[in-house]
Amino acid sequence: MTTHTAAKTSSAILPETPAWRITYAEIAALAQVKRPVPTTWARRHPDFPAPLAHEDGRPLFDARAVVDWLVSTGRGNTDPRRLRAELALHTLAAWRTPLLSASRLVGALTSLVCLHQQLDAPVGDGRPWNTVLERAADLDPEDRFLLSELRALPDPDRTGPALAALADELIDAAYNPAEAFDWILQARHRLGSRDLAADEPTPAVVRALVALSGVDALDEGAVIAVPHARTGDLPAALHDYAPEESAHVYLAADPDPARVRLVRRRMLVRGVYEFRLDVDEGGELSAEEDEWGSPDLLVCALPYEAAETRDATTVLEHVAALTDYLGTGAVAVVLGPADVLTGPLARHGDADRLRRSFLKPGLLKAAISLPDGAYAYRPGYRTAVWVLARVPEDQRTGLVLLADYSAQPLTEPVLDGLAEDVAIWRASGWKRDRRHEPRHAEIALGTDLDERPGAPLTPQHRTPDSRHTRTVVERPAVIADLERHLGELQERSRTGELRLNAQAELRPENQPVRRTSVGNLLRTRRLRRRPGHRFAPEHLTPDGHYPVLTPEEILGTARIGGRRIDRGIFLTAYGHAQFTEPGDLVVTAHPHFGVHVDTEGVSLVAAPARILRVRPDADPPVRPRVLAALLRAAAAEHARTSGAVRASRRIEDLVVPDLSRAEADLYEAVLTEIENRAALLREQTAALDDLTRVMAAGMADGTLTIQPLPYTDAH
Repeated sequence: MTTHTAAKTSSAILPETPAWRITYAEIAALAQVKRPVPTTWARRHPDFPAPLAHEDGRPLFDARAVVDWLVSTGRGNTDPRRLRAELALHTLAAWRTPLLSASRLVGALTSLVCLHQQLDAPVGDGRPWNTVLERAADLDPEDRFLLSELRALPDPDRTGPALAALADELIDAAYNPAEAFDWILQARHRLGSRDLAADEPTPAVVRALVALSGVDALDEGAVIAVPHARTGDLPAALHDYAPEESAHVYLAADPDPARVRLVRRRMLVRGVYEFRLDVDEGGELSAEEDEWGSPDLLVCALPYEAAETRDATTVLEHVAALTDYLGTGAVAVVLGPADVLTGPLARHGDADRLRRSFLKPGLLKAAISLPDGAYAYRPGYRTAVWVLARVPEDQRTGLVLLADYSAQPLTEPVLDGLAEDVAIWRASGWKRDRRHEPRHAEIALGTDLDERPGAPLTPQHRTPDSRHTRTVVERPAVIADLERHLGELQERSRTGELRLNAQAELRPENQPVRRTSVGNLLRTRRLRRRPGHRFAPEHLTPDGHYPVLTPEEILGTARIGGRRIDRGIFLTAYGHAQFTEPGDLVVTAHPHFGVHVDTEGVSLVAAPARILRVRPDADPPVRPRVLAALLRAAAAEHARTSGAVRASRRIEDLVVPDLSRAEADLYEAVLTEIENRAALLREQTAALDDLTRVMAAGMADGTLTIQPLPYTDAH
């Protein structure tokens, strides 16, 4: 493949200089860093590009110079390939005009990428535009996928070669034409082409549907069908997830002719040629079963319809029509409205009878309620997934997996867990596997569900088998241990093991207290300051080796130890970060003042929090608990007022009493006793919370009961 540098194509694809001017916020998005980071780069690095102009007080930078700087310095979290692609994609918005609409622009550019892939040669090689059209006509003589899009360009002699150069640049930045094609479609919302994105499931949901489908386990040459393909996210993801050289046949359909042509291009750039591809215009798949055979897998996201006009019976009839395509052994995965697929229905109504009809022949294998957010442009549209399979009568188990993920966040780990549950369910032949307990799910008898007209298809209670899981069986013992632990804590408090006697009194007037500031403690080296570090949010998890203290932990809004980082990630990505030492003060001023004494050390501190480290050899010494208490009191007098950007005083300007060694030691001892008593109370509270949680879980699923105490009359 011929390589084209940015320098060779910039003059051809650069429409106007202002279109390439970006702000600090856009630089942060481009580099995948937080907003303040580009400002810090500009301040600390003299070679950072200077602003070209200012607009409404905001500096504007040359996007190409910024990208060159990011690539050369290696800063930011974006892959250099993607940076170059993003730079090219920024030109798309600049090219959009009243004559060159967003949809026409996307159509032409994806056609040029497809032409590049089909010819295995650059299309922006300086040849006249008529030559490009002739090559396209030779490739697409029946005008089935790209010729009309290229002929529709306005002012083709100018825009055609420029867009061809842009297509070549995107392909050079990507690993292959298919990835460049996907980058263009991912940018369609920037161009205002919402008609191409409004009714598409989010990428995370598309990946979940593909994982649920079991496409990776299909035999070579299997037939995969995708009705309502829209812009081709589902067929493209199915192809990408399938093993290489699987030689699957792909059938698709969509009512929109422009989308049909787009799906053809999208599959062609993936190497799925016409002898293994059939994309039809309309709401139904190709009827040529003699040529292709019945689908082995069908994946469909039902078209969106507003709740005011949605008819449950019509939706279920649509699903029933899809199952007509399935032969023995075939599987269908259908995404649709949750109120129809899993929600309650009117008892014995048409929709209720039709939904229960999927249970009798054993078609319905899983009904899964998904969390909100499955459609980015339809935030209030709640969805569910049905997994259907047509199996021989002698292999039907009559079981249905019911899962409710509606209260879970729409994240990759949650969707991966769902896909794993269904994969194990399928691999076991739609039978219970005692080695695996589904998450947020239960396995129910289809006959039991059929006997509950109108009831929702969601987990209602634990199955009989689940009563014998280790978690359930051990609950009474766990409750007894918690009760015993609470008794021990109560006894410790009663026996006076923790004494608290401050013996506080008024200070004599002839013994005035000296005062100092944090800044002075730093200048006299009684304190040392250490910065916090910036950690990527995705690297902080509940299960890691080292605790990370963020402002939330310091302010008490998050539990200490709830954010941790893996040792391997820390050593490879944050080797410059320093651990805390026992007695370090971790302070933050944002969003307001907070201080925490890290008595154990070996923690990491996330910016904007930072460390104040006490020097053990200072004279007079600074006691960590004493300084923390005095700083809280001083900060309370200078708190941030409503609407202010920051507090009236910096941490370094806070003034605190400079206690003598003897008085500081006494105060430290009192604070230690207070801390021990608070730790005891926290331990009691945690035990009570655990006791409440375990008992509630057992009572809610019907596996626990409360017996009356001896010698009591319980009614």
